[in-house]
Amino acid sequence: MMLDTVFIRENPDVVKRACLLKNIDISIDLIIDLDKKLRSIIHQTETLRSERNNLTTEFSRVSSDEHKQSLRIRVSSIKETLATLESESECVRQHLKSLLLQVPAIPWSGAPQGNDDSSNVVIRKCGQLPSFAFPVRDHVALMELNDWADFSRVANVSGSRTYILKGRLALLEQSLLLFAAQQMMRRGFTPVSVPSIAREQALTATGHFPAGREDVFEIERDALFLTGTAEVILTSLHTDEILSINDLPLKYSGISPCFRREAGSAGRDVRGLMRVHQFNKVEQFIISPADMASSEKYHAELLANAEYLMTELEIPYQVLECSTGDMGAGKFRQNDIEAWIPSFNGYRETHSCSSLLDWQARRANLRYRDDDGKVRYAHTLNNTAIATPRIFVSLLENHQTEDGRVKIPACLRSFFDGDIYL
Repeated sequence: MMLDTVFIRENPDVVKRACLLKNIDISIDLIIDLDKKLRSIIHQTETLRSERNNLTTEFSRVSSDEHKQSLRIRVSSIKETLATLESESECVRQHLKSLLLQVPAIPWSGAPQGNDDSSNVVIRKCGQLPSFAFPVRDHVALMELNDWADFSRVANVSGSRTYILKGRLALLEQSLLLFAAQQMMRRGFTPVSVPSIAREQALTATGHFPAGREDVFEIERDALFLTGTAEVILTSLHTDEILSINDLPLKYSGISPCFRREAGSAGRDVRGLMRVHQFNKVEQFIISPADMASSEKYHAELLANAEYLMTELEIPYQVLECSTGDMGAGKFRQNDIEAWIPSFNGYRETHSCSSLLDWQARRANLRYRDDDGKVRYAHTLNNTAIATPRIFVSLLENHQTEDGRVKIPACLRSFFDGDIYL
């Protein structure tokens, strides 16, 4: 579950540095002390249980009433001590678990070191930035001009950060999701339409809990939560199973509505479709053998898949190497893709490609049996394929014309009977 306690106590300085790099305030020394205490309690418990078993055997062999009474007194004392130790061990175990859930993964040595996204490094830029001979409209103006969306009416019904897509833009959304799912299937990913509700343990398994709880919608009456990504379901889909090495890699393309409070984004990108409470997404997800070569290979594959889709959509973008302070607690490595947004005169994130090694698998009890018969925790990786409607921000703005129309990327025109314009 999380980092192995053996690893923590054998490499305390490495783990402490990971906490520092990821801005996570937790006492590794306390974890080590609790682990030591728990192991001591377990040892005492096992010793006393062994003694009790021996006394029970001895009781059946002795004939002296005095001796039997002495044995009864000792067994009764052991029973009371065991009850105390069991209660104490449960308290220590729960305290230790709560702390272990906060321990971050050790970040990739090549990740830039920094406290937040200001330390991210651009590793490449792709695509030609558009040049407009007319005043650029932002995506909201384009949608309003063409009657493709409604923000004000639906806000009266569903609150802020909600939207309605209308007409051909609503069709474009479905076309994008289908196009992405088709492309992923051609690359060996199994399309999986998953629920958008999950139990608490599933969100704990992915690392969305406990730290990210404020960003999740809760269905309190049913003890369920709305998920912000298909990754939540897919990570726990094989919980408590032991997969075969021959089953790996498992490649899923998760398709689902997604829900996020956006609790920590007040004042950021509030106009239009950048930060909304509900959206749709095709998610890439891989369960990989637990070796670095495989993780590196599949990380590159997930990133390449997303870049291919961006190229097909004719959207200029840049790829970032995310800093230790921006990548999140469970990430070993993270690369973001940011799309060019003409109205911002800058880039905004559309994809986040992450390798988590066995950090999630330990929390989800996601295991496989290797060629030597050893049961091991798998590695997990994920990346967005397409998330709508956010992708519309860049797609509409980059393909706009002077008269307010929008060119349809060539890869999507078959969904519109070959039309060039939306």
